[in-house]
Amino acid sequence: MTAPGRVVAELGRPETAAETAARKAESSRIYRSSQTFRNLIAALLATLAVVAVIALGVPRGDPTPAATIDVAAEAAATAEAYGRAVIAPDVPSDWTVNQAQIDGDNVTAFTIVYVPDDTGYLRVAQAFDPDAAWVSRTLSGAVSDGTVTIDGIDWDRYEISASDDVSYALATTAGPDQVLIYGTADADTAAVAATGVADQIRALREETP
Repeated sequence: MTAPGRVVAELGRPETAAETAARKAESSRIYRSSQTFRNLIAALLATLAVVAVIALGVPRGDPTPAATIDVAAEAAATAEAYGRAVIAPDVPSDWTVNQAQIDGDNVTAFTIVYVPDDTGYLRVAQAFDPDAAWVSRTLSGAVSDGTVTIDGIDWDRYEISASDDVSYALATTAGPDQVLIYGTADADTAAVAATGVADQIRALREETP
């Protein structure tokens, strides 16, 4: 004889075999869902633990400082490679050097990029045998508004208020070459760089027949 089903309060009668099977299936589903959620949490915690171990295991320390650029050495190497005198400005030791290398497409120029302070930058470029329009092209068509003499060297002066990249520039000849000092640094800072290349410009001029 079949045992009577369990009396269920909600039904007010013994549950049928189908209802018993459905109840057990639902209980199993709920149990499996809870286990899946627990497993997910456990896996997440395990992953976080691994990440923490890796993070703690990475060596700490100060970042490696950028290599210092030796302008004089770069100028000497360029002079040897091109078989000509190359300027190396004598500027304050606290000026940061970001670049000292050959630039240019149609005209080759040894270019040094200085950051004298946190208010601007300054390029000093020596163009090798440039055409007459090189300075104008480099300064995006700017026209000289006068001249200034710095340590015995006459420079064409450019005050460029409409440019974000260059606000002031100085240009002069150095034998067959052109020397251009330009950037967002002010006129006094540009004059320091001009003073730092004056003797070398005179030497280049004296070498020219």
